[in-house]
Amino acid sequence: MKITLVQSDIAWENKKANFNNYEILLEKMEGKTDIIVLPEMFNTGFSMNSAMMAEDMKGETLGWMRKLSERGNYGMIGSFIVSENAKFFNRLVFMKPDGSFSFYDKGHLFRMEKENRFYTRGHKTVIDSFRGWRFSLQICYDLRFPVWSRIKNNNYDILVYIANWPASRRTVWNTLLRARAIENQSYVVGVNRIGKDGNDIDYCGDSVILDPKGVSIAETEQNREEVLTAEISLDYLETFRKKFPVWKDADDFELLSD
Repeated sequence: MKITLVQSDIAWENKKANFNNYEILLEKMEGKTDIIVLPEMFNTGFSMNSAMMAEDMKGETLGWMRKLSERGNYGMIGSFIVSENAKFFNRLVFMKPDGSFSFYDKGHLFRMEKENRFYTRGHKTVIDSFRGWRFSLQICYDLRFPVWSRIKNNNYDILVYIANWPASRRTVWNTLLRARAIENQSYVVGVNRIGKDGNDIDYCGDSVILDPKGVSIAETEQNREEVLTAEISLDYLETFRKKFPVWKDADDFELLSD
């Protein structure tokens, strides 16, 4: 499978500018990749202006993702602000070329930036399949909570984190991504933004694809807007899990939500 990381700057609360930029960045990717992965809140930046920035699941962002996915014959992953039943969600959508999609609502809201005051948390993890691979879908702050991503009986192959993770905490980002790959014997895809947002917070990227041993397969340059594609092997993953079956000795658990 070919996975494309889109490490972009994000125009603050300007959907049109961001759509235009992504279309330029992705114009040569049609038919050349299986999955496009965008950052968290890719069309607005990490905004707490949920009431103004939100749209429903028939809005322009979902339609834009559907259009690009169908045209390029690739899946597309990214999160944006959704309004539903008088609540707001930081919602990751996994769009497929046939127009079908799954979604995941961020389970851990970043209270240090008051995300928990403006959004409603999701209460369940989501695993979806595409082209013979199984994806566990996560957003940013979820990375700090290993139980939320804990694999059970090898029930996923790729763990995806999309983020707006500040440069001041880049060591944590890089360390925990590798930990999640190693402890779950899974590929890990981490996509982060660059630039400075409307709250004057700096982001440096550090987007990466890691193999199930935590070794980097592909990584972007810091502070550079970049589209990077790498290919991963399901045979390699299955062979490694069979040869070194740590998962057989994993502790059983049940994930409960409040």
